[in-house]
Formats: sequence, structure tokens, C-alpha cells
Amino acid sequence: MNSADPTQKPLRIGVDTGGTFTDLLALDENGLRVHKLRSTPDDPSRAILQGIRELTGEAADAHITHGSTVATNALLERKGARVALVTTAGFEDVLLIGRQTRAELYNFQVRARRPLLEPGYTLGVQERLAADGSVVEPLAEAEVSRIVASLRALQPDSVAVCLLHAYANPAHEVALVAALTAAGFMVSASHQILPEYREFERFSTTAVNAYVTPLMVSYLTRLEQGLALSEPLSLSPEPCLRIMQSNGGSISAAIAKRAAVHTILSGPAGGVVGAQAIAAASGYTRIITFDMGGTSTDVSLLDGAIGTTNDSVVGDFPVRLPVLDIHTVGAGGGSIAWIDSGGSLRVGPRSAGADPGPACYGTGSELTVTDANLLLGRLDPEYFLGGRMALDLDRTRKLARALGKRLNLSERALAEGIVRIANSNMERAIRQVSVQRGHDPRDFALLAFGGAGGLHACDLADSLDMTTVLIPEHSGVLSALGMLLADVVKDYSTPILKPAAEVSEAALQQALEPLAERARDELLGEGFNPADILLTPTLDMRYRGQAYELSIPLAPDFVEAFHRAHHKLYGYANPHRPTEIIQLRLKATGRTDKPSLAPLSACPTLAKPGWDPAPCSPPEPTAVRPTVFGRRPIPTPIYHRQDLTPGMTAAGPAILLTGQSTNLIPPAWRWSIDAMGTLVARPMRE
Repeated sequence: MNSADPTQKPLRIGVDTGGTFTDLLALDENGLRVHKLRSTPDDPSRAILQGIRELTGEAADAHITHGSTVATNALLERKGARVALVTTAGFEDVLLIGRQTRAELYNFQVRARRPLLEPGYTLGVQERLAADGSVVEPLAEAEVSRIVASLRALQPDSVAVCLLHAYANPAHEVALVAALTAAGFMVSASHQILPEYREFERFSTTAVNAYVTPLMVSYLTRLEQGLALSEPLSLSPEPCLRIMQSNGGSISAAIAKRAAVHTILSGPAGGVVGAQAIAAASGYTRIITFDMGGTSTDVSLLDGAIGTTNDSVVGDFPVRLPVLDIHTVGAGGGSIAWIDSGGSLRVGPRSAGADPGPACYGTGSELTVTDANLLLGRLDPEYFLGGRMALDLDRTRKLARALGKRLNLSERALAEGIVRIANSNMERAIRQVSVQRGHDPRDFALLAFGGAGGLHACDLADSLDMTTVLIPEHSGVLSALGMLLADVVKDYSTPILKPAAEVSEAALQQALEPLAERARDELLGEGFNPADILLTPTLDMRYRGQAYELSIPLAPDFVEAFHRAHHKLYGYANPHRPTEIIQLRLKATGRTDKPSLAPLSACPTLAKPGWDPAPCSPPEPTAVRPTVFGRRPIPTPIYHRQDLTPGMTAAGPAILLTGQSTNLIPPAWRWSIDAMGTLVARPMRE
């Protein structure tokens, strides 16, 4: 392991591992460096280590923030650990029963959820607590010994301990955890993972953590070992490796090994953080993010701030933790085109992934959205990944002719059909986070990123009547940039479960203090100065009789604030109706140093002072190639983004290439480069 200059600032690297590509972005005093390579699904750490070696090129200390899909894929593909559940006797079937799904109320062909636990791996323990935490039936030492012996016979990979009302009194769980840990088991306890009421959600979240944590431990251990042996890197003092969380912040690798459930939406969260920063630098606060990768598309609506939620479902299982409000659909560049039983063309959600990948990669045997874009002339087969990877057009055409023959479609019509279907799937996702929640997408800019986002953004904006599309300079690796922009964020909570009329602000502040003290101690222990620690308390509140809550800032007028928030979200409020406080939450943020997002140099001869670069024409295109728009090929200029400076503008059609992505501007659209280097596209409507 090399030793670096102690006076040199550590190299900061953001890493986003996707289903198809692994993106890396390095930041030091010389600026940003980006790199993209195909993922290695069998062991994602191999692509990361290879990418770091190819990106750095010289010895340096490093701090790495990593967005991981290990936990997500394990849950979605049901390839997690063998989990045993220990719970209060009589409640062994909580996970199996679940909750009524109203969306399936009239579905006569509904399929039962596949259980997370294998039959026989749920153990009931004789103990009982009341809802207020008082002991109804003590936990005997003999009962603890019996559970330990039973688990030794089962030999699970991981154990979830979820006792009734443990959120109110964790004493029985603490005793079980101590015994099981001493016996050598890897344990996830509900009072540590989710100390909140609602048994099903608490059991589910804890079981999911137990299901994915062993895989995350194995993966992060391999990655840390690989980094320790990697040339030319040397590891800076701990924590040198941080993992992106679903809540938009990062945690140390050590914490991620204990609570892997916090990384379920790790990669998409980084993209939203990066998108907000890029949009704000260009003067936009109301955006819809559109992250189209190789496997999936993630969308989120930001109305002045990043939206969060405490309720999410991953792989049919509720995960009740603070996460960024992101909606995901199975539509990406690698989404496979297929024919259903009725003879209709379908696209996705199954993806070709990184191995074998789309047909044009030379190894795939099925047609994908990426192949369709290549057939339409929207991808340069000689400049994919900046020329580091050539695309096989002949192989793609052969497969397109075979599939088109089955549908009685020409090669061109088939390719356009695949793109339109993929666009339709992604449009529905955008409508779900906007129209279906009372937002008009025309009031927002569409910020596109991911390897394929720039190819589809203008078409999607056109179908939604949106008038502004933003495509960042490093759109293909924006999620990796978000990793570098992320603060360290920790979430804490404690149950209240009382009518609001019986709780004063002083009492809430008193209940908050233990959480705040714990948060400050943990962040100070990670090296943050007190001035860089921000504590944000909130309350989960509802009207009495409601089943779900709203998150309200803790302030003297919290009851009035709840009524206002309820009216804003649902269109009505009832100030005379009693309210309840369910949960007190604390978000603790350790603010990190951020990369500078400074304006770039404008057109050299026509630059104006300030943020408004004077318009000027782009250089001569590197090539002009026929590209299909509306069933006919149109000569389309091709530019390289590195040749474009702020102020340059032209009418479409145009293709703008980078080493990580391709950006497509249709006819009747105009594009320009703003002061931050962001591509801004707008329709030329009368």
C-alpha cells in the first residue's frame, strides 16, 4: 500500500454501481475526473476496484462514498440470507398475514406474497409486554436457553428478533440479543432497527435487514480488503469508505454492515442529491428528476426541496425507514423487447443487465431499448463510452429483422415501437409523482441523467407539455457526483402515542434530548465539528381515527402546523378534531465539504459578465448522420460536449456525445449551454 503526501488533501471518489454500468467520479484540487465501465454482477467490487485503478492512475489517499445495489438486488431477486425470526409466542404469523392491500381489493387473481422466511424458521418465545412497556409475562432464562438451542439446530445465517411492543420497552429484546450474540449469531433487533409501533412494518423492516445484512457484510469486507491492497490507492484514516443511504445521506461501512436495510435505495438517492445541486446552480428549484440507467428508471419530484417518505415497499415488503421519495419502474436501456401471449410488443421490465447486456454489446441475444436507439441512428457505434467500446450494428440488425418478422414490422418501425413503449412506461412514472399527487408537470423542469436519460428526455417532456429539459454536463455519472455531495445523515425516533392536547412542547423537547445527545456524540465521534452538525426534529401527527401520519416540524405551533399541512395535502382540515402525536423523529446531519459548482468560461469572443453568457454558435459538428425522427431519417449534426462552452446555442436536431452518455435533441427543439455547463433544451413552439 502506497503512502501519500500527508499535506495533500485526500482524493474523494464517488462510486455508483448499477445493474449495467459502474460509474466513478473523482474530485481533487485539479477538478473532476469521470469514468464508466460495465458492472460485474457476480461481484460488484471487481468493477469498482478496476474502475478506481483506471481512474486514478497515480498514488493518492482516498475517501470513497459508494452507492450499492447489493441489498436491493438481494431482496428483489430473493437471494438473501436464510433468516430465522424470534418473536412473542402467538405472533409467529405476523409477516405471513401482512396487511390488507386495498389496491388488490377487486383482483380475483391476486397472487400471495412469497414469504421471506423459510417454513419452520419462526420461533415463538414465552414473554409479553403491554403497549405501555409494562411486563405482563417475564422472559425466563430457561426460555432464552431454549431459543438459543433451537437456533443452533436450525443454523440460520441471520436472526431477526421482533418482540411485541419492544419499541416501548426493549428489555426483553436486549436480553435475547445478548444471548444470541454470545452464541455466535448475527442478530437484527427491532428496537435498534425500527423502534416504532405497527407490528407488521416493524417486523418486516427488521426481517429485511436480517435478510440482506450478511450479504452486505461479505461484500463490504471484500471491497475493503481489495481497497487495502489496491494500487495506487492508500486508505485515509477511518472512515475511508462510506455507503450511501436511502435517505440521501451517507453512513460508514461499519454501520452499513449492521443496518444494511438503510441502503436499499442507495444509488437512486445519490442521483436525486446530485440533481438538486445541479438544478439549483442553474437557477431551478422545481424539477422532476429522470434517471434512466441500463436496468431501471427512477423519478422524483422536487418542489423546492427533496421529498422524503417513511413508507416504502421493496420486493413486496414494507420498509418503514426515512427514504427519498423515489418511484422506480423497470424501464432502462437494457429493457428487453418481447412478444406477449396476445401477440403484442412489450418492453421490460426484464433487463439484459451487464451480462450478457444488449445485443449491440456483442454478447446479448435479445433486443433492448439501447439496440433500438442504435438502429434509429441515435447512438454512435464508434463512440460509445467515449470510443472505449464499439457497438455491433450488424448483430443488432439481424435480431431486429427476426423479431420484426414475427410482428410484421420493418426494422425501423420495430425500433420506433420499442422506444415509444419504453417512453410510455417512463411517462406513467413521471405522472405518478406529479399529476397523481396534485402537481402540474408543466410547472417543473425535467432534469435528465443516467446513461440513457438524455436520449429520451425531450420526447418525454414533449408528451407532458413540459417546456424545459436540463441535462448536466456529467449526466451519465450524476449519481456518483451525488455521493460526493451527500452529507452524513442519521435518523433517530422515539414513540409518543399520545393525544396532542396532553403533550406540551417542553415535554417534547425533554423527550428529544436523549436522541440529540446520542446524535451529537455519534457525529462528533466521526470527526465533525459542532458547527457542522445540524439537528432537525419532526413529529408524526394525525387526526384521531386516521391510520397514517404527516411529518410536522417540531415548533411551538405544531398543532396548527399540522392542520395547515393536512389542508395543503388533502384540501381540507378540521381544527376542532382531536389530533395525536405518534412519533418524535430526529434527523442529524453532519455537513461535509462539497465540490464547487462554479460557472464555466463562456464563448471566448462574446462573453458577458455575470451568469448570462452571450449566445454564440457552436463549432462545426464532428459529423452529420441520418437519424430517424417520425419514421424518416433526418441529417443530424453530432457534437462532442467537451467542445461546447456556455452560451453556445443551435436548433435541433442534434446529438451531443460525452464519454458517459448521449443526448438527443429532436427537430423543433432548441438547445443551449448555460453558465454551469448544463445543456438546456426547449421546444420551439409558437
